[in-house]
Amino acid sequence: MCIDVQVRPKVLSVDDSPTVQELIKRALSDDYQVLLCQSAIDALSMINQEEISVLLLDISMPEIDGLDFCRTIRSIPKFQDLPIIMVTGRDRAFDKVQGRIAGATDYLTKPFDAEQLRQVMRKLISTHALPH
Repeated sequence: MCIDVQVRPKVLSVDDSPTVQELIKRALSDDYQVLLCQSAIDALSMINQEEISVLLLDISMPEIDGLDFCRTIRSIPKFQDLPIIMVTGRDRAFDKVQGRIAGATDYLTKPFDAEQLRQVMRKLISTHALPH
């Protein structure tokens, strides 16, 4: 007897806003396993324990901001190719450039709708071989 178990890619969302976390979870939970962290410190622990396919990262967070966390992740060899999407209220061109310099793969400005997020995820999936 064979059992077909679909393994959905794991997405880690790091944001200190419960409202944003709920929006992300609702938008993605049909197609992805959505893991949530409210701080970069918790996320660093999670990212080392789980096989994360995509990291969603807010910039404005207490303790360690998203840009510093993104640079930290990029400095770890096994995470150099991990797709990272900045999900933030900062929408100036300068902010987007800072995100790219820090190592972000893509940038999504809040407020966003669920379809925008799903489109960015689909684009990343089509251009990156995601681990399962």
